[in-house]
Amino acid sequence: MRKVDVLRSLHRRRAHGDPLVLPGPWDAAGARVFAEAGFPALATPSAGIAASLGYADGAVPADEMFAAVARITRAVDVPVSADVEDGYGLPPKELVERLLEAGAAGCNLEDSHAGVLKAPHEHADRLAEVRSAAADQLFVNARVDTFARGVTDPAQAIQRAALYVAAGAECVYPIFAPASVLPLLRSGIQGPINMMARLDGEGPSPAELGELGATRVTFGPGLQRRSMQALREIADELR
Repeated sequence: MRKVDVLRSLHRRRAHGDPLVLPGPWDAAGARVFAEAGFPALATPSAGIAASLGYADGAVPADEMFAAVARITRAVDVPVSADVEDGYGLPPKELVERLLEAGAAGCNLEDSHAGVLKAPHEHADRLAEVRSAAADQLFVNARVDTFARGVTDPAQAIQRAALYVAAGAECVYPIFAPASVLPLLRSGIQGPINMMARLDGEGPSPAELGELGATRVTFGPGLQRRSMQALREIADELR
């Protein structure tokens, strides 16, 4: 079975309270750790990769991001979904070609640029072009950035999600949506919903997010940042 088909199947018919948990590797070594631990798929965090390459979040040149994704996909046998931010301004056909060349089975595409939300219909058109160019070769996760950009009305996220699903997105990701609105989002959004879990114990666990309606749980750059904290502690001991 193709990796994209494996990834697609992992999102289907999830039991209530049993979301698909996708750790986010920022390099090949981390990817191997997660795969060897038994996770059936992985999802790269653009911010985590940026930190590992010495860039601020959002400042990684496209070539370096695709090269980092390729190193990760080569290191493991499980499907990898790649966070490619808003697509780096690449035409849909080229974006798809570069994702496939890097070995990605899926991708995240966000609907804001430089901190500003894009017009939802225009972004939906771009998603439709990406899906058309990819045919069935990529699982497209459409990130909805309303909550990240200060728009707290869940109806705005639901409206954008509906446009993106109609355009061919197979999952939607209302990043930074509070868990309290997840049941409302679940009732208004067709198809899988991706939620981000925190690793500091301040938010719901992946299982709790699943109970509230999440289909898929990712961690953003949280795992990379937690690893850096552990490394700082080791450095302090050595010093």
